[in-house]
Amino acid sequence: METNDAIGALTALGHAKRLAIFRLLVVAGPDGRMAGDLGDALGLPGATLSFHLKELVRAGLITAEPQGRFVCYRAAFDAMDGLIAYLTHNCCADSPHAVCAPAGAGRSRGGVC
Repeated sequence: METNDAIGALTALGHAKRLAIFRLLVVAGPDGRMAGDLGDALGLPGATLSFHLKELVRAGLITAEPQGRFVCYRAAFDAMDGLIAYLTHNCCADSPHAVCAPAGAGRSRGGVC
């Protein structure tokens, strides 16, 4: 992931409603959720929801698949993993302490920082 892509993703996630939408889609997994379901779950009117969904799609964090008159949204797990990898790429590189572990290896919460 490039720096500008990371900035775009973090900017999109920097709004409480967009973060909530993204988290709901992560929970939904690869099946995703329909736009109406997302709006109902978060109490968002259609126009507001549409604006936030558009921003998340533009940032590459979610995808939209038309299904007839409805749209199914899914988290873009590759983009999410890329953002996490970008943020942790050089984790603890300058530290003599082995407090960082590869993603998924159960990082230690301890350490000097």
